[in-house]
Amino acid sequence: MSKFYITSAIPYVNGKPHIGHALEYFQADTVKRFHKLLGEETLLLSGADENALKNVQAAEKEGTETQAFLDKNSQVFKNAFKTLGVELDIFQRGSDKEKHWPGVQKLWQLCLESGDIYKKSYEGLYCIGCESFKIESELTPEGLCPDHLKKPELVNEENYFFRLSKYQQEIIDLIESNTLRVIPENKRQETLSFIKSGLEDFSVSRSVTRARGIGVPVPNDAQQVMYVWFDALTIYMTGVGFGTDEEMWKKWWPADIHVIGKDINRFHTVYWPAMLLSAKLPLPKTILIHDFIISGGQKMSKTLGNVIDPFEMINQFGLEPFRYFLLSQMPIDDTGDFTVERFREVFQANLANGLGNLVARLAKLAENNQITLEDNTLSIDTEVIKALETFNFSLALESLWKRMTVLDKKLNETKPWTLPPSEATPLLIELAYEVRTIAYNLQPFMPETAKKILDQFSGEIKAQSPLFPRI
Repeated sequence: MSKFYITSAIPYVNGKPHIGHALEYFQADTVKRFHKLLGEETLLLSGADENALKNVQAAEKEGTETQAFLDKNSQVFKNAFKTLGVELDIFQRGSDKEKHWPGVQKLWQLCLESGDIYKKSYEGLYCIGCESFKIESELTPEGLCPDHLKKPELVNEENYFFRLSKYQQEIIDLIESNTLRVIPENKRQETLSFIKSGLEDFSVSRSVTRARGIGVPVPNDAQQVMYVWFDALTIYMTGVGFGTDEEMWKKWWPADIHVIGKDINRFHTVYWPAMLLSAKLPLPKTILIHDFIISGGQKMSKTLGNVIDPFEMINQFGLEPFRYFLLSQMPIDDTGDFTVERFREVFQANLANGLGNLVARLAKLAENNQITLEDNTLSIDTEVIKALETFNFSLALESLWKRMTVLDKKLNETKPWTLPPSEATPLLIELAYEVRTIAYNLQPFMPETAKKILDQFSGEIKAQSPLFPRI
């Protein structure tokens, strides 16, 4: 059996999961369920980026001891996967000294042996929100970080650096040849443009003092801990045994796909491949980069009152309608716009009046005609396979909704309720099998809904309560 290893990004735990996390987790979970349906052995990993200064500051603001803060908030993120119905296999924490730290230090040692880690004094503008140094051209005219609208602090200290510049051409070649796939195409071009503008070596450690004692210790240097990206990115490997379980790591690594947001693009498409090349380790195969979500054409903010809380949406409208909306309405290559008004429209049209109504009508007709279905061989639609090869979730769902439209039209045109049983029965059996096929293909996207339909259209068909009661 072939394997397919998926990861979602490793978030900081200084806040709570937001709608962007929900989108990413739904995408990763859909990819996992799809490959599971193909008969592959799958594994989905996420975790918590805990060794970051912003976490320390958040704990101080809350008046909580740092480790206790990390324990509490990491559990919030871990619990979120269950609430979101995501089949998460491994949740790897950055503060795990037994399962994470040995692998991080092993990667450091391998890069050191390649001659790619060196120490030097450095002065630069550091954004704590991004956990990265900024050059002036990356800031607003007012000197603020464009993402966090805060002024970076001037940092002057001696740190270890990684020779990123050494791998510039090799990474370009890997991406241009699609050996390292970056999807979608516009993010791939952005990545190549950034690399070709010239790569500079970057800091991979900070002083213990500035890190407030939080972080993985640098081997043989008690005064330094590892910089957040060198540490956090390695979770993708330590979570599957790197540094602690060689057999497990060799089974799963390299990752078949990293699912991330566009704000951490360069760290995954540039820094991470360079570190792995230096360590002479296999690279991930694909990096899928989703865009941001806005609301009503504007960035979500508490001030504007347009923040969409994923858990409130689930409580009000149900998990799978929310999941369906994000997967079908958020474009893979552009910013998505989420409003409750638009959600209601899509819910009514596509779910209540669309899928739900079709299933209810056909089930009632089948029950009236005492239709019983035998088990049949089901397969994945070629259109769904084709769309998911490029992780175009909305296109895959669109193809299934087109099948539903054709089925609904056939039901209306043939009017089986007007036919004698001898003609109605074979027609309803044909239509019922088509519903089963659609439900089978719907499993990666809406697993609970798909299961309900498959169960309902197995054996003797009975009418049931609506899948999606109208709002």
